[in-house]
Amino acid sequence: MSITGLILAGGRGTRMGSVDKGLQVFRGEPMVAHVMRRFAPQVGILAINANQNLDVYQGFGLPVWPDRMDEFPGPLAGLQTGLMHCDTEYLVTAPCDSPFLPMDLVARLRDALQAESADLSFAETGEGESRQSHPVFCLLKTSVLPSLSAYLQTGGRKMGTWFGSLRAVKVHFDDEEAFQNINTLEELHKLEAP
Repeated sequence: MSITGLILAGGRGTRMGSVDKGLQVFRGEPMVAHVMRRFAPQVGILAINANQNLDVYQGFGLPVWPDRMDEFPGPLAGLQTGLMHCDTEYLVTAPCDSPFLPMDLVARLRDALQAESADLSFAETGEGESRQSHPVFCLLKTSVLPSLSAYLQTGGRKMGTWFGSLRAVKVHFDDEEAFQNINTLEELHKLEAP
């Protein structure tokens, strides 16, 4: 399958003191560089969705696609932008603040989407009551763009609500740490040690 990958780096980073999370140094390089290294081998094309510091992101040598919507409306706006630019049949996303993402993320999301004839697939970890969804790690058919645009136009912003309107499949991953996202400077410093 021909798949475009999109790193979501379009947020405000408010929990980290309103800084650009993808550009925060983690283990000697920006967090987005860690995500790029793990994500790039899994996709045909890789791009970044960013709304600030566009020149810095362009320095990584990837296409940079800002949100089409104003006011930082959240990750669904990044998905919309990615789908608008996508020349492949599928788009897969991962956040810029998850430097440990699985090396088999895309293959497993793809296999589940195909097996279930779904519109999208996304990651889940944990068992029983501690199950946790990770909707920003998702693979979508580009044909869902009209549905997403209509949802955003009505003021919708919740990924789970929009996912619920489609044929969506959860894909279970055992390694919860692979989906850690670094939201605060405290978390960043805590995870600095290899």
